[in-house]
Amino acid sequence: MDRRRSRLSLWRTARAAALARAAGAASLALLAAACAELDEEPTRSASLGAHASDWREEIIYQVLIDRFADGDAGNNHRVSSAPGRWHGGDWKGLEEGLPYLEALGVTALWISPIVKNVDTDAGVDGYHGYWTQDFTELNPHFGDVASLRRLVASAHDRGMKVILDVVTNHVGQLFYYDINENGQPDGGVHGSGEDGRRQLEAVNEYDPEFDPRGVQARRPFGKSRPAPIVFRHEPATNHLPPQPELFQDPDVYNRKGRILDFEDVDQLVHGDLPGGLKDIDTSRCDVKRAMVDVFVRWVELTDVDGFRIDTLKHVEHEFWRYFTQNVRLQLAAMGKTDFFMFGEAFDGKDDLVGSFTKHEVPAHPHDEALGGDLERENGDEAEGGCPGAAPITGDSVDSVLYFPQLYRVFHDVFRDARATRRIEELWDARALNYGAEPNANGIGVPPLKALVNFIDNHDVPRFLHVGPGASPFKADPEAALKNALLFLFTEEGIPCLYYGTEQGFSGGDDPANREDLWESGYDTEHPLFRWIQRLAALRKGYQALTVGEQRVRWSTERTGEGDEDAGIFAFERGEPDGDYALVVLNTHPRKQSATRFNGAAMETGLTRGTVLVDVLSPEKKTYRAGANGAVTVKLPPVSGALLIPEDQIIHGL
Repeated sequence: MDRRRSRLSLWRTARAAALARAAGAASLALLAAACAELDEEPTRSASLGAHASDWREEIIYQVLIDRFADGDAGNNHRVSSAPGRWHGGDWKGLEEGLPYLEALGVTALWISPIVKNVDTDAGVDGYHGYWTQDFTELNPHFGDVASLRRLVASAHDRGMKVILDVVTNHVGQLFYYDINENGQPDGGVHGSGEDGRRQLEAVNEYDPEFDPRGVQARRPFGKSRPAPIVFRHEPATNHLPPQPELFQDPDVYNRKGRILDFEDVDQLVHGDLPGGLKDIDTSRCDVKRAMVDVFVRWVELTDVDGFRIDTLKHVEHEFWRYFTQNVRLQLAAMGKTDFFMFGEAFDGKDDLVGSFTKHEVPAHPHDEALGGDLERENGDEAEGGCPGAAPITGDSVDSVLYFPQLYRVFHDVFRDARATRRIEELWDARALNYGAEPNANGIGVPPLKALVNFIDNHDVPRFLHVGPGASPFKADPEAALKNALLFLFTEEGIPCLYYGTEQGFSGGDDPANREDLWESGYDTEHPLFRWIQRLAALRKGYQALTVGEQRVRWSTERTGEGDEDAGIFAFERGEPDGDYALVVLNTHPRKQSATRFNGAAMETGLTRGTVLVDVLSPEKKTYRAGANGAVTVKLPPVSGALLIPEDQIIHGL
């Protein structure tokens, strides 16, 4: 009870301070008005419940709130048509768009960060939500507590879950390093260059380069020392000292400057992200506790069902152990169980990405370099430990975004027609690289069975993008995307769609890949919308596709036009004597290929004589298993088949 009171006190104090600051800013008058409904007693908790049973049954849809739908013109401020500016989307717009998503087959919404951000910086706006200024206030561009609660409640009424995007690694461009100690931010040249005594050097005090000692003050004479930091006070753009007040302490930040080498662990974990995003010292116990408090409080206020966690690889493993375990314990005590936490390690290294799901400590050389040690973590705070509600174990996030698969499978195989053996090799590595045990108080499924699979997202060019520097498509792009989507909806794990994929969006690098969905007219007859709708229905209808075990039955190194099996990949879901599905894909751009080579056909675990029906073919083509369950499937270029035993067919799907 005392801990709950402490959180409420922190929340009310921070909110009062934030509103007082905003009240004096005429340019934010519109935003203040949009916050008026907060007076409905914003600290009142929502009624919490567990809305998910098995997260593998969900179909996630990632939404950038600012780009989905503008439901409330009253919170539009700084709205522009420029790609990097505010466009006007909000929570009310998403709530009104739920029927569109329900028709698509979506069952879970991953929404962009909800907290108050730097409004605009260097001509670019914080519409995406990753520039936190106040962890305890909502972003007024998107709505208020009441509108966010309505969105969550409306989603729950339709059987949909809601996942919040959360950021703990950094805040926005809220301070500068006063390197020359003149009390103002400078972006000029330091040093005279005369007689070679002092080298000319361009230094931007908002975003100086990494220094392992910490960013240093520069003086004409005398020794250097750590540069002081100065918080900005510019209400018009919401460049204000961060909230809660803890984050106004300079020692809460690592203050080492911008990352130059992402392979250097010190820089990776302690450096500022490019663009002046200030790195928080997440090894501090007070920071760990504050992060648990503020984000648990948002769950209390809204009844959301999970967190997508930003920038995993830029934060110590020990922080994730503390954060996830204490969030689970606090929420479970309030009746919120099966709370799903998956993270983003934006990297193609499978062992690094998977390390955040493993229970071993250290889980990876990065962890060892950062001093991962459960005995210390459970020790006295003065010794670097941080006692939580229960002893810290090796448990961490429930899952991760499967970035290695994005690069090695969706890009290399489905887009660029490289050998399908790459898929089998990547899947074989799961047992080594990903956690094989569920987390205590977690979702009840081991991470290696619940990876979040995706094709597009807000940080990479879309699959359909072809532009300078992009690999040329070796097949019709939309046909290749449809084949990739078939794979996404039938493989093990949890499929995640990025908004606009269903409308054929083809944007390149950020911000081009953050298009306005309303430009599509929300076309429910678009071929990709209809294809995803059908795949979603099939995934929901056939249990083998959600929880069935997965086994590769055919992959190949061959890609030539004279190779009988070039481009073929096939895998089973489920069990031959139970719920079962066989997925066969031809990724070759030009030739018909088959599950056969040198007279040997693909073998399965099926009983001889079992009849399979391709539920994707218009004529519902059938195949009969031969000796050793052998099945030969011939497919045209860039196409697939989903084979279900005849006695398991659900008519109407």
